[in-house]
Amino acid sequence: MSTLTYDGMAMVGRQLRRVRNSPGLAVLTQVMPINMLLFFGYVFGSALAMPGREYRSFLVPGLLVATAAGGIMTGMFQAAADSHRGVMDRFRTMPVSRAAVPLGQGVADLVVTAIGTVPLLLVGLAVGWRIHGSALEVAGAVGLLLLFRFACTSIGIFLGLLTRSEDAAGQLGASTFVLPLLSNAYIPTDGLAGWLRTLAEWNPISAVTTALRDLFGNAPVPADGAWPVTHPVAGSLVWSVALIAVFMPLAVRRYARGER
Repeated sequence: MSTLTYDGMAMVGRQLRRVRNSPGLAVLTQVMPINMLLFFGYVFGSALAMPGREYRSFLVPGLLVATAAGGIMTGMFQAAADSHRGVMDRFRTMPVSRAAVPLGQGVADLVVTAIGTVPLLLVGLAVGWRIHGSALEVAGAVGLLLLFRFACTSIGIFLGLLTRSEDAAGQLGASTFVLPLLSNAYIPTDGLAGWLRTLAEWNPISAVTTALRDLFGNAPVPADGAWPVTHPVAGSLVWSVALIAVFMPLAVRRYARGER
């Protein structure tokens, strides 16, 4: 077993124990989407006329992706906490692979996300959402969702290592809630103004949301629009892989340098 693999597994175990001992953030990030599903689905659902679609079935994939995008906030907060409490400095004095610490945090977050997504899916089924895709398509949708979560967590870890304090990380992380609002997660983009529609459709969240709706069989791929939403599976893969390729190496480099 390589040093990176061994150290990475140790870091994953450490992060999972951390979540178990301090579950508040994980619970909050999972409860919020359920509250939003019930609020938007029942309060606004009847007011949103979507020909040929039921709004709650349209909404659930968007909330899944919005939750995945929350990896920016959780990744940022956890990395900032470790950095400013001296945990990262302690790791640097140990014979631990430099890549293992950020990667371990990202992989542990995937495990927590995979488990935490189950309640949202169950509530979605309870309020009328249904899966019409094949088993292979559903597996592909889950894979895309987790890949995008890892990409968002990579961004969060890098930004968390850049912050000057935990408070700054918390404030910056909280501001990321606007990202799903600038996408098709909650409403279709075809009624938006031209420039705003373009911005929303090039938002990575829109590509992943469209891919999940298509793979779950909840809504067809739009015939017109920006390339990522007319080719959503390819767009999701390109966005996710590109974000990981950029931000995870930056996070590893930032951790290794140890600057604040």
